Amino acid sequence: MNIVERYKKPTPKFFKILRNIGIALATAGGAIIAAPITMPAIVVTIATYMTVAGTVATAVSQAVVKDEGKSEIKANATNDGP
Repeated sequence: MNIVERYKKPTPKFFKILRNIGIALATAGGAIIAAPITMPAIVVTIATYMTVAGTVATAVSQAVVKDEGKSEIKANATNDGP
């Protein structure tokens, strides 16, 4: 499976939430960095790390795909009764 196929497949719910958190972190960090007022160095450093962490979390979360084959196996195993 190449990267384009991977990005087109559905993403599990947990990673969708994680992706949205990553987007929010990256956006907040970018807004702080781009603020037109002078900020203390520690605030800018934290905003830079927030931006990087958010970007990485977003990219990794988007690349995770559901493994449909294993889901079907688990569903069939739990449905088999005595």
